[in-house]
Order: sequence, then structure tokens, then C-alpha cells
Amino acid sequence: MDDFRASMFIAGSGMRAQGVRLRVISENIANADSVADTPGGDPYRRKVITFKNVMDDALQADVVRVREIGEDSSDFELQFDPSHPAANEDGYVQLPNVSTLIESMDMREASRSYQANLRMVEMAKTMFSQTVSILR
Repeated sequence: MDDFRASMFIAGSGMRAQGVRLRVISENIANADSVADTPGGDPYRRKVITFKNVMDDALQADVVRVREIGEDSSDFELQFDPSHPAANEDGYVQLPNVSTLIESMDMREASRSYQANLRMVEMAKTMFSQTVSILR
């Protein structure tokens, strides 16, 4: 019965990690148009998430955890708009380094991974239930 429990906890850790990933992606999409408040200031910088495997001593199995939520160091795009309040002295506004297309693809991938882990939990529960039924 410990194998069923372990498989559900492993899948659950994947669901938690993908849930955090979905929140980070949502934040990026929500700030895709957020520019600086001051002239020449930096706009919103895209956040990225990395994962790591951690040995869970109680389960004696690897589970996934969030390693870090960092920032994407890629360059900001410049747009010429001298009338914008955030324009620098040359009339350029820095735009966030967020691509809504990339974020949408990442969101779809994270959602599918979350769903796959959820199906794993459901399958483990079904198998456990069927095992108990056979043993009666």
C-alpha cells in the first residue's frame, strides 16, 4: 500500500510545482504591458521558474519542488514614443521582455503537465480501491 501512497504524493508534488508555474506565467501575462513609472526606468521583467528533484525520506522517492523563481535577463524592447511619461531622454520607452505567445505556450504545457499528474493520482486511487475490493 506504500507504493500507492508514494505515487500519489509524487504526482501531488508535480501538481504543486505546476500550480506555482501557472501562477508565475499568469503574473507575466498580467504584466506584459507594464512599463516603468519614471522616465528611463525599467519595466516589468519576466519571471522564470526552475524545478529540482528532492529525495523525500518518508516516501523514499524523488519528488519535484520549485528551486527558484528568478528573472529573465533578456533585453527589453525599445519603442519610440517621446510623448510617453516613461520615455527616456531619446524618446524611447522600454517594454517588458514578456511575449504573450511564449507565455501562452508555457501555460498550455504547464496545464497539461498538471492534468497528467492529476490523472496519475486518480489512477492510483482507482488501483488502490480495486486492490482493496479484491482482498475482501
